[in-house]
Amino acid sequence: MKKYLNLNLAALLLVIGMCAVPSWAQLDGMIKGTVKGPDGKPIAGATIQIYDASSGRKYTSKTDSKGDYVFGVVYMGTYKGTLLVNGNPVDEKSSIGIAAGQTQVVDWNEGGGATLTEEQKQKIAAQQKQNEKIKGLNASLQQAKELEGAGNYDQAVTLLTQATQVDPNQDLVWAYLGDAQRGAAAHSTDAQTKTKDYQDAIESYQKAIALKPDASYHAGLADALAKTGQTDKAILEYAAAAQADPPHASAYYYNEGVVLTNTNKTDDAIAAFDKSIEADPKRADAYYLKGQALIAKSTLKGDKMVAPEGTAEAFQKYLELEPTGKYADVAKQMLAAIGSSVDTTYGKSKAKKSPNQ
Repeated sequence: MKKYLNLNLAALLLVIGMCAVPSWAQLDGMIKGTVKGPDGKPIAGATIQIYDASSGRKYTSKTDSKGDYVFGVVYMGTYKGTLLVNGNPVDEKSSIGIAAGQTQVVDWNEGGGATLTEEQKQKIAAQQKQNEKIKGLNASLQQAKELEGAGNYDQAVTLLTQATQVDPNQDLVWAYLGDAQRGAAAHSTDAQTKTKDYQDAIESYQKAIALKPDASYHAGLADALAKTGQTDKAILEYAAAAQADPPHASAYYYNEGVVLTNTNKTDDAIAAFDKSIEADPKRADAYYLKGQALIAKSTLKGDKMVAPEGTAEAFQKYLELEPTGKYADVAKQMLAAIGSSVDTTYGKSKAKKSPNQ
């Protein structure tokens, strides 16, 4: 009969937790549109210049054969735009507001306002009003970022809550509010307040996702769910994040493995670390935590520790990737405990000796 080993891993492992302080989402948007002449036909080769006096940022784009142009990445702010045809300025727009994560459509007409219909003028007026609102929201996002950087999470929450009231249809504002609430929870010393902050963050992320599903929103929601003991729901959100953002799937699966490890779901954790490794074979910490999860399943045969298959290989691969990493000493201790020597050539093809050697 096998005897399972009761290891005090807390003495051997510096547990890797989820990063409680959020990383801010993108702070840029996109501008695109069409340039037409007085006759309504598209103008090819026209130049559009935009300039934000407060930041000094400048961008330039030209129209294609269909009169279309695009600024793919524009930092949020309020810009003055100028249309040039054959090098001559023929139209200006004084207030083009760019919100983070948003696409702004700005069309131009060589004849300026004189060629606009009344309906077009009304649309421009409405757009300018929206631009002013976006300008205020961008200022709130920037201020909230600065508050969080100074550790003033509660003030950031208050500011962003007000921003959601100004325009409740901006997914990014709800997501930033969720980030701030999650940061406040992580730094709270009162258990009741901490729980409430995480619950508020869950609601904010859910509102952001309802407006626009995004991998970072799912990941933030997953963390808040995990912190409130809702492990199964957290795993579903990490899976959604990985599906929405394949290039970063390894990180989402890794965090899933951490949550499962911390809730003693060892087999599921190993499976999650395997998915993380499959997505990124060079993710050293995933090999390390997989090794720790496997060694927790070790058994005793007499006085000898017998680790499951793959345990030594996981630690060896970690050492191969991070020979002087922060978990290198612990990995070597684990290898010694299961009677395996350190071999950082794991996974590498060994050179064949020539007949003369």
